[in-house]
Amino acid sequence: MSRPTLLQAIGGRVLLGDGAMGTQLQQAGLESGGCGEAWNLDHPDRVLAIQRAYAEAGSDCIITNTFGASRIMLERHGQADRTAAINEAGARITREAFGGRAGFVLGDIGPFGGLMEPYGEIAVSRVEQAFREQARALVAGGVDAIIIETQTALEELEIAIAAAREAGAPVVIGSLAYDKMADEDEVRTMMGVSPEMAAEFMAAREVDILALNCGTGVDVAMAADVVRRYRRVSALPIMAQPNAGQPVLENFKVVYRETPEQMARDLPDLLGAGASIVGGCCGSNPAHIRRFRQLLDGGSR
Repeated sequence: MSRPTLLQAIGGRVLLGDGAMGTQLQQAGLESGGCGEAWNLDHPDRVLAIQRAYAEAGSDCIITNTFGASRIMLERHGQADRTAAINEAGARITREAFGGRAGFVLGDIGPFGGLMEPYGEIAVSRVEQAFREQARALVAGGVDAIIIETQTALEELEIAIAAAREAGAPVVIGSLAYDKMADEDEVRTMMGVSPEMAAEFMAAREVDILALNCGTGVDVAMAADVVRRYRRVSALPIMAQPNAGQPVLENFKVVYRETPEQMARDLPDLLGAGASIVGGCCGSNPAHIRRFRQLLDGGSR
C-alpha cells in the first residue's frame, strides 16, 4: 500500500513540523555570515544530525536546509556552480533524517534576498530562472512539497509558486513573514501585505497550503490570530511556524528566551484557530518541538 500524500495526511490529523535551522547550524560550528546551505555537500553529517534531532523529537514534516539555496543567494558565497547539487543533497539528507519511518520532506525556497526591477536592480527574468532551477532540483531530490518561506512581496511569491508548479512539486505551500505594526493593532508583511490579501492571492493561484512564519512579534498567539484571518478568507489547510517568543539583544546577539513550556502555552489556541501543521521558526529547537509533540499526543510526559 502506498503511503499517504501530505494533503491526505493532514486530512486525518494535525502534523508537526520542525524548528529553526539557522541557529542550529551556528551551534554546530557555522561561522557568522557563512553559507549553511553549502554544508549539504561539505558537512552533510552535521546537517543530518540537526534534522535527525527534529525527527526524534517527533516532527512529521522537516524542511530542507535550502532556505538560501537559490542561485542568486549562492552567488554571494561563491557557490552558484553547486546550486543544483546543494538542493538535491538537501532533499536527500532530510529524507535520511527520518530513518526509514514515514515523514514528509518540505523543500525550502526562501527569498532571493533583494528587490526586483523597477524597485531594485534584479531583473524579474533572473529571479524566475533562479526559482525554476531551485524548484527543479528539489523535486529531483524527491521532496513531498515545496514550501516558499518568509515571503513579504506578492510579486516574488507569485514567481516562486509558478516555478514550483512548473517543476512538478506534489504540494505547494506559500508562507509569509508578518510584522506587528508598532503604532496600530495590525500585522502586515514588510511590503504591506495583510493576511487577508495573502490568503486571497495564494488561493487564486491554487496554492495547496497557506502558511506563515517568522517576522517581528510572530509568537504563537499572534500566529493563531493570522490563522483565523486566513480561515475567514479560505478553507485551504494552514501551516503555522511561529517564533519562540520575542527576541532580545544580549552581547550584541539576538537571542530567543522562550522555553518549550512557554512556547507551547498558546498551542491549543493555534490548533483551535484551525492550523493543520504546526512547527517553529526563529529561536525554536528540538526541545520546543518535543513539547509540541507531547501536547499533540495528548500527554504531558
